[in-house]
Amino acid sequence: MKILLVYPYCLEERYYEENVSAVPIGLYYLGALLIENRYDVEILNFFDAKNDRAKIESVFKEKQADVIGFSVFNANRWGAIELAEIAKGMNPNCTIVFGGVSATFLWEHFLAHFPEIDFVVCGEGEYSFLDLVRAIEQNDRDRVKIIPGIAFRDKDAIINNGLAEPVANLDDLPNPAKYFSYQYVTLTRGCPADCNFCGSPQFWRRKVRWHSADYFVTQLELLHAKGISFFYFSDDTFTLKRSVVVDICRKILDRGLGIAWYAIARVDQIDEEVLAWMRKAGCIQVSYGVESGSETIRKLLNKQISREQIKRAFSLTSAFGILARAYFIYGCPGECEETIQATLELIHEIKPLSVIFYVLRLFPGTAFYYGLKERQAITDDVWLEKVEDIPYYRYDPNLSEQQVTRFGEQLRLSYYQALPTFARSVKLRDSKELYPLHAEFLSRLAMTFSHGDYAQIDAIPDKEQVALALYGSSLRYYPDHRAFLGLGILKQKNREYKQSAEILEEGVKWFPNSEMLHMCLGFSYLNLAAYDKAIAAFSKFPDSREAVLNLARCYQAIGDREKEKHYLQKLQSLSSG
Repeated sequence: MKILLVYPYCLEERYYEENVSAVPIGLYYLGALLIENRYDVEILNFFDAKNDRAKIESVFKEKQADVIGFSVFNANRWGAIELAEIAKGMNPNCTIVFGGVSATFLWEHFLAHFPEIDFVVCGEGEYSFLDLVRAIEQNDRDRVKIIPGIAFRDKDAIINNGLAEPVANLDDLPNPAKYFSYQYVTLTRGCPADCNFCGSPQFWRRKVRWHSADYFVTQLELLHAKGISFFYFSDDTFTLKRSVVVDICRKILDRGLGIAWYAIARVDQIDEEVLAWMRKAGCIQVSYGVESGSETIRKLLNKQISREQIKRAFSLTSAFGILARAYFIYGCPGECEETIQATLELIHEIKPLSVIFYVLRLFPGTAFYYGLKERQAITDDVWLEKVEDIPYYRYDPNLSEQQVTRFGEQLRLSYYQALPTFARSVKLRDSKELYPLHAEFLSRLAMTFSHGDYAQIDAIPDKEQVALALYGSSLRYYPDHRAFLGLGILKQKNREYKQSAEILEEGVKWFPNSEMLHMCLGFSYLNLAAYDKAIAAFSKFPDSREAVLNLARCYQAIGDREKEKHYLQKLQSLSSG
């Protein structure tokens, strides 16, 4: 039996593809379980296939799947429906199964309106899907009727068998890293919080289960052996059980993994010891849901955190050289100029180095959505519209789209204008053990201003000056490769070639095998007409196309036509080879 597990494309295009391009970790767990039960399984990432029907049809024709499972959340549900229609049109005998967050909350909606969907897996789906596949394989319709976690049509009725019992010990699940490569990993399932805008409380019932530290780090180790060195720890709250977090960090260091990673946490679930271990084990960013500067709005969102907890978490996180990112939601019940001002005041207090602003939007499974359904302001039929989500303000007479848009512009502009001040005011913990990590943190932050995301945002002032200051601060802590390179490039950009060469000369003393530093240094020498030094720098990498091109330029400048010709011929050989 051939099984495809498909991650569909979203309805709307994304400016940053990385936000929606990763296959959900649940598909890898499911795939691993099926493989260990001797099924032929493939995972297809169709996040970018929206406008490529020929590719979709070609893949479905080649694979000839008996069962296709789709991972469905609200933004990609129309992509899943379209893909299911194509698959069914090509092979009416293929069984289509929807699973995931939106499938769990909209199971009846999907089965009532879309005949191409045969089954829906509700809730945690590994064993429900496995049992369903076995029943399909044996053509045992009666067995389907008793599999927990399955919803289906039975003649004119739509049946839901109820949720399956959650996996008691997550370590009993096969380790997906044995069979697949991916960057998004999870230590836990569930979150104890009860935020009104989030579907997690309803999906996981506010109960949390953990993998063991050994299972989790072994997963990282297997993935690292496949060449993956950067990870997203995508738990709702990674730091809930501090002893496990510390154990994980110890094991990462003991096994010499040398990885970098992002995590998500709550401001009331963090402390100095945990942050110190996380930083030493490779954590470079922690995201916190702050949501609003208004205590009234935080209470309406049921976000049970205090202003003091927020301030403490951001101060501590930055002190250990971890970038503290803040999530804010606007367009909430009671949102007005005063609450937006309260958010701006909090932003200026906590000085986050990264912020994501979201409009409050309604999703199935959230308390806000159920509240509107109870007031009969909305039904599940609203999802027959080709929309990814619904902004809350549509149902609030005190808010308008124009007003909420203005709030967003006000928040972003104020944040961008203050960001250089925030970056310059970072106070790092004075610990010699952390100096190399502080240098790395500052150079990485500098790079966002000189070459990264912030460099592209016109509203941020003084970007180059901020980058210069941060690169300089980095090198005062410890010799950092990125700081030498970034500072050298900025000096070149300003035609300060002598200063650039001095910085890069120091850099190559510390990093004598760095091609990038030598190329950059050679370029500074070239512009200073110090051709012998430039030739020496470029000659260290005789098989580099950039080095060979610049060697040709050096010999052209000094009038050595024979050597210029030699290197031009070598460049042509490298290019064709």
